Amino acid sequence: MGLKSNLVLALAVSLAVLLFLGTVWLWPRLSHRTWRAVLGRVALLLATQVTLFASVGLAANRTYEFYATWADLFGQEQEMGVVQDHGQAGAKSLVKLLGKRGVPHVPGSSQPAVGGQIQRIEVSGQKSRIASTAYVYLPPEYFQPRYADRTFPASVAITGYPGTAENLLNGLRYPATAHEQARKGRMQPMVLVMLRPTVAPPRDTECVDVPNGPQTETFFAEDLPTAISSHYRVGEKPENWGVIGNSTGGYCALKIAIKHPDRFAAGAGLSGNYKAPQDRDTGDLFHGDKQLERRANLLWLLDHEPPPKVSLLATSSKQGESNYGDTLRFIDKVRPPTRVSSIILDSGGHNFNTWRREIPPALEWLGGRLAAD
Repeated sequence: MGLKSNLVLALAVSLAVLLFLGTVWLWPRLSHRTWRAVLGRVALLLATQVTLFASVGLAANRTYEFYATWADLFGQEQEMGVVQDHGQAGAKSLVKLLGKRGVPHVPGSSQPAVGGQIQRIEVSGQKSRIASTAYVYLPPEYFQPRYADRTFPASVAITGYPGTAENLLNGLRYPATAHEQARKGRMQPMVLVMLRPTVAPPRDTECVDVPNGPQTETFFAEDLPTAISSHYRVGEKPENWGVIGNSTGGYCALKIAIKHPDRFAAGAGLSGNYKAPQDRDTGDLFHGDKQLERRANLLWLLDHEPPPKVSLLATSSKQGESNYGDTLRFIDKVRPPTRVSSIILDSGGHNFNTWRREIPPALEWLGGRLAAD
C-alpha cells in the first residue's frame, strides 16, 4: 500500500475514529487511580492522538506531495546521482526513456494528440557526470501531424527542497496548467522538463557546483538542455529555453538564468531566496571559496557583474512570504539589458496554494519570451 493511496488514508481515519469512540466508551472504567487505570488512559490518549496526526499528515501529503513513498518519508530514499563515463560523442544516449503516462487533470490524456503525454526519463550529464530522473511534458501539438516539423520551446521546472518531481505534476499541476493556457491561446505550446533540485539526494546542493562534489549548476544549466535537445524536438538556442521554479527551485531558476544567458532567455523564481543557505542539509557548499559564495548571491551578482541579456520574473507576497523585502531589492537592482517583471500578491504563504495562483501567469509570461524554431 503506497503512502499516497486512498486505502492507507481510509485505514488511518477509520482507526482514529475507532480509537476515539473506544476512549469515550472505556474512560469510565479507567477512571480509577490505580497504575493500570492511569496507564490505560495514557495509552488510549496517545494512540488516538498518533492516529489523528497520522490521518492529518497523510491527507496533507496527498494534497501537497511532500513525500512520494514510505522510503522517502523515513529518509531511506538515498538514490544518488550516478556517475556515467561517456566515450565518443553519440555513443551513448543522453536520455533514457523509463515510462509514459497521460497528463494528470487533463481530459482525454489517454490520447497524446489530445491531452499530451508525460514521459519519465533518466538524463545523463556529459559535463557534470550526474544522472538524474525527470519528467517531460509533451504538449498535444508535439504529436499532431501538422506540427511534425516544428521545434518547440522548452522550460525547466524545478520544485523546492526536499520536494519530489511528482509535486510538479500533481500538487502544482504544471502540465495541466500549460495545457489549459495553450488551449486558451494565452501561451504557445511548450515542452516542460520537471525535476527536483536535489540531483544528489539527500543533500541540498542549491544548484551549486560544489568543489570536489556534485556539479549541480553545470547539470541544470548545460547538461540538461543539451540532453533534452538531443532527444526531443526542442531548440538549442537561448531563446528556445526558459527555467521556472518555486522556493529552492525559484532561487535556482533565477540564478541559472542570470549566470547562463547563453543557454536561457528567461527565468522565473516563485517565492525564491536570493542566496544559497549553508545548513545541515546543504553542508559546506563553498569549501571556503568566498568568490564562489558571492557568485551564489543574486543580489551581489546584480551589483558586481555585467547585467546579462535575459528576462527575469520574481514573485512574493506582502503578507506571508519572508522574501518580500529581498524581492523588492532584487527588482531595484536590475539594470538593462536585463529585464525584470514581478507578481506581488497581497497575501499568500510559502505553500502550494500560493504557487498555484502564480503559475498560470508565470507560464504565460515565460512563453511570451521564448521562441520556437
